[in-house]
Amino acid sequence: MPPSGPTSKARLPGLPTTALGGLSLLAAVLAADCALVASIQHGGPLLGPLAPCGIVAFAVFVGLGCARLKALPLEAEFRSGLFFAHAVCIAVIFFSNLQAKRDPASWLNAPAGLLLAGAVLAAGICLLALAVFPLRAWAGIARQTSPVWMYATGAGVAAGFLRGPFQLLWIHASSTNIYWLQIVTFRAVQAVLGLLLPNLVVDAGPFSIGTPQFMVSIGAPCSGIEGLGLVLVFTTVWLWFFRRETRFPQALVLVPGALACAFLLNILRITALVLIGNAGAPEVAFVGFHSQAGWIAFTLVALGFSMATQRLRWVRKPSLATEAGEASPTIATAHVHAESPATAAYLVPFLAILGASFVSKSASGYFEGLYPLRFVAAAAALWLFRHTYRTLNWRFGWAAPLTGAGIFLVWIAPEFLSHAAAASPLGTALGGLSPAARWVWIGFRVAAATITVPLAEELAFRGYLARRVMSRQFDAVPFTGLTAVSIAISSLAFGLMHGQHWGVGTVAGLAFALVLRHRGRMGDAVAAHAVSNLLLAAWVLARGDWGLW
Repeated sequence: MPPSGPTSKARLPGLPTTALGGLSLLAAVLAADCALVASIQHGGPLLGPLAPCGIVAFAVFVGLGCARLKALPLEAEFRSGLFFAHAVCIAVIFFSNLQAKRDPASWLNAPAGLLLAGAVLAAGICLLALAVFPLRAWAGIARQTSPVWMYATGAGVAAGFLRGPFQLLWIHASSTNIYWLQIVTFRAVQAVLGLLLPNLVVDAGPFSIGTPQFMVSIGAPCSGIEGLGLVLVFTTVWLWFFRRETRFPQALVLVPGALACAFLLNILRITALVLIGNAGAPEVAFVGFHSQAGWIAFTLVALGFSMATQRLRWVRKPSLATEAGEASPTIATAHVHAESPATAAYLVPFLAILGASFVSKSASGYFEGLYPLRFVAAAAALWLFRHTYRTLNWRFGWAAPLTGAGIFLVWIAPEFLSHAAAASPLGTALGGLSPAARWVWIGFRVAAATITVPLAEELAFRGYLARRVMSRQFDAVPFTGLTAVSIAISSLAFGLMHGQHWGVGTVAGLAFALVLRHRGRMGDAVAAHAVSNLLLAAWVLARGDWGLW
């Protein structure tokens, strides 16, 4: 008989069982909190100074102490009450900021109010830490990982002191608004356009370049620093993810190569921007191409890097069986170390939507007239892998539509509470179409939102990512076995995909993952997602709140 009584507590299913898992859960929830806080008006002052310290300290601590943390059992029970109190602190900051946007006299707009908000945020972080580990567990981790935690603390403090000096490395001595990378980018674009445009106009003062018909200004963000940062993060995560199959230090040579490709593609992006505008399509250049070309370049670099690490023999390790002298890997070895053959079926529909969106947005101005291309691309991909999906349970219960309705209410809450619809030129653009064209576009938009998007996104984020962080053979992991860490990671990734709505997007991802885990049916997650999108579509069409689309 198992022990019973007030001192015996059963661990909630899906929660981590090691210190490393608990820290991963803590980091995932904290990242979601920071994403939500960073999306508000006062997020920068609240998070900016402390973010480098925390990120560096955590990375060093987990990196150096990974083996010890993985072997250290997590005996403490997760404290849901403290977690709820932490959520209240985050909610107070978020909704107070919404009030501050409407009322300039709000307490949050005063210096003392901002200081108080910082205290509330710090309290929320402490409550989250205590929800995952009680004080005695933190003390035990400190003892077991000494002196790793000392090194991590020192690295975090150093990051805080070096934050300012490192930023100054990009700044020209004569002006705080001119960056070295900006200068290099400007000169490179000038050299390329000089070969293509005989009437090139250059003004090095404001970094303007173009023709008498179309000019652009290459600001500091246009220097490509954000793209370089994304590429650096992607290559680091990719190499860590496939560290068992990759040779080191050979693979590290690919990282500066990827950064160089990103920089060159950024120069081509600005060059193409000028050429498109000069050709007579300034709206397409500024609105569509300008916003999407950077993501297209990043995708190309990421795809090229991933293919290089998988195909280049001097980077990719041979299988364990080959290293042992066998002619070819055994079936068991291949099964353990290879990716699941079902990977394409779960990812291709979502990638088809992304690819179609890149094409349609790049060729559009304020109105994405080629939006139906997204529906067609996703439908074709889903049909291609239809036989694979027969193994999934597509039934759903009453909890699914109720969850979808709840997410819909969360999604419209900011606009509803502020009594102001999000600004968007979509309504005006639709009004300029003929009735037939308008309803065809709306029909494809609603069909995508309620059919192809829920299917593709649930397959990618809940079907693949939430299980892939647990096992390479992800399709062998039952949905009821999803862990808190895998749910948090996949939900945060899902939220980040929704841009300015990433806070509520993360909440939606958590809800869809939980309803999936409850009965282990993909149909529940898809139904909840579809109902949420259907209600949102009805809200947009009934109220004209086009900013939510």
